[in-house]
Amino acid sequence: MDAFAQRGRGGPPQPPPSPRAGALIDLTGYWVSLVTEDWRYRQFTPPKGDYESVPISPAGRKIADAWDPAKDEAAGEQCKAYGAAGIMRMPTRLHITWQDENTLKLETDAGTQTRTFHFRPSEDAGGAWQGVSSASWDSARPPINNSFGGLDFGFQPPAPPGGSLKVVTTKMRPGYLRKNGVPYSTATSMTEYFDRFDVPGGDVLLVDISEIVDPEYLAQPLWTSTHFKKQNDASGWNPTTCAAR
Repeated sequence: MDAFAQRGRGGPPQPPPSPRAGALIDLTGYWVSLVTEDWRYRQFTPPKGDYESVPISPAGRKIADAWDPAKDEAAGEQCKAYGAAGIMRMPTRLHITWQDENTLKLETDAGTQTRTFHFRPSEDAGGAWQGVSSASWDSARPPINNSFGGLDFGFQPPAPPGGSLKVVTTKMRPGYLRKNGVPYSTATSMTEYFDRFDVPGGDVLLVDISEIVDPEYLAQPLWTSTHFKKQNDASGWNPTTCAAR
């Protein structure tokens, strides 16, 4: 076999495209929250002790029942509800851009936070509000599974077109799942799938499906589905500081 045949007709193997060049979907641009799930917990600060629909553990309930925003303010921890496990549930706008060929950047105007999704191993030691996020492109899959807890619901939703962005976040500074002190710990891990849907009429939606696992403050994983609508420009973009109340 000659050298050409050994290389194959395409010549020497080519390096894979960068995560940016090989993106399965385009998530860049400005997006605004569509508060369609858990409306009353997201649009307003719930009262202390209201953690309905959160599978909170006894240890987590004890912390939530002792929530005191004045103490958070005095300690300079007004951003506890704006960490990675809570920020996407805020009524916020997003600005998503490529920081470089291997890093996707997501900024929020609520709390003026920045999440960076690394497609290559990161040397970040973590410990900040947004933790360390590892990203990968995931081939087309259903936006949700057709079974939960071993129960089969007998249907299979259509797969999102193109694929999904998968993000796994760990090494987070402890914060709040909700602004009223429902906690998550340093042991928390969060897996997200970001899907883009181009719907009839020209609108573009972004859906962030997340699973939050916290062996300390949650009795079982917490699943959420958060929706955003794409904007044509930066209209309404208004970075604000964190607020404890």
